[in-house]
Amino acid sequence: MLLAAGAATLGLLGSSLSTAQAAEDPALPGPGAVAQAAEDTVPVPEDLDESSQELDDELSLPVPEASEDEAPLALGDTPGDESTSEEGVTDPDPMAAAENDRITCTARILSAKMHGSDEPVPCMSFSTSVSAAELRAAVDAWPTPNWCDDHGADGKWYVIRFKACGVFSADLTVTNPRTGAVVGRMHYLTVAYAYSKRDIKTWAYQVQLLEVSSSGSARGSSVNGRATCAGKCKVAESKFPSQLMGANRDPVGQFFLDTTIKTSPKGQKGEGQAVASWNFTNPQWAGPSNSITLPTPPVRCDNALPGTSKTGCVMPYIPEMVYAKSGEFPELAQHIEYAQTTKNLPGKHNTKRYLTRVTNKDKINKNRNTACPSSLERPPGKGCDEYPFASTWQGASTGGGNYSRRMINATQNEDGGRALSRFYLYNRIIEKDRFLVWIK
Repeated sequence: MLLAAGAATLGLLGSSLSTAQAAEDPALPGPGAVAQAAEDTVPVPEDLDESSQELDDELSLPVPEASEDEAPLALGDTPGDESTSEEGVTDPDPMAAAENDRITCTARILSAKMHGSDEPVPCMSFSTSVSAAELRAAVDAWPTPNWCDDHGADGKWYVIRFKACGVFSADLTVTNPRTGAVVGRMHYLTVAYAYSKRDIKTWAYQVQLLEVSSSGSARGSSVNGRATCAGKCKVAESKFPSQLMGANRDPVGQFFLDTTIKTSPKGQKGEGQAVASWNFTNPQWAGPSNSITLPTPPVRCDNALPGTSKTGCVMPYIPEMVYAKSGEFPELAQHIEYAQTTKNLPGKHNTKRYLTRVTNKDKINKNRNTACPSSLERPPGKGCDEYPFASTWQGASTGGGNYSRRMINATQNEDGGRALSRFYLYNRIIEKDRFLVWIK
């Protein structure tokens, strides 16, 4: 995985990561010991008026990766919050700034030429493509997450709920300003990785530069950098010292970011975006290269999760709740499949007809009472199941009356509802957050 070696470099810093997670994730500062597994008596979040210590503890439990259910998506395919982005938070597309980088470099070369200089001028910019052979050579030199390089070095971020990763191709070109001759080149890849946690206000960002090829006066270059933060965040720690770049030397920059949203009152949220920048130096040059920047996807942090006092942060990814027809709740899964397929109700896997969470208890109860009023007779051992869920804006009342109900096994109905509550908790699904339901 991407940070198999990097975890040791970052240090565990009192992390609550499990042993398996620590092998692949940057260690974020967290609450000390991992809480014991929660019992089924842990309260349902929407039934609480205040935060619950039991839910605070459960939020800190390590949750196994659900890789087959959480397929990474390109950032442009993952619609985010409908609210306006924070000031300074931008589209994290490095190619959008590539033309400005080239203009800046051209101006530097022309300026040096006007002064009759023979000193090499280094210029750096992101490039649009990389051959399969070049990509393979670099990836073999340093393992990446099992999904990070699935699309090659295509210059895009790919995200799941708490992770983002991408491979970005870039070039360093060194030019003699007087003759216009290129006297050195370096082609390299930047593997960028951002990681947040559902119960911590801090998130992490790492960039690692992998040389693919170099020639002339680009060889023997060193790189150094820094990070800034736009929107509702600040840089808590930044490590990108000068490091020599080479075939067996892969410089690393590592950064920790803290959200700056208010801790009270409850219900606060805001986006932050880390921006890594770096430049190259070389004893053969008169000065450093230009700097280029690589921003992360927007990271939303909040203290708005019902039932818990903890702040946490997520990536712009739409999660999916999975119910299996061969699993613990087959009657529940069969009802949802019928509601989505036959009645064409929203929330189906592989669509963009999302469900959105509602957290107001009165609205939830009204949805539930509209679909499954207490006056409705329940056969022995059966419970009334409604879809879309009462805890969504698409529910029977708030959704305009288009819903499905069915009498199913009462235990499956109750336990399936608890599973949905855990899904909300573990994925930090807050008011109006979107999600889908995948029936397998």
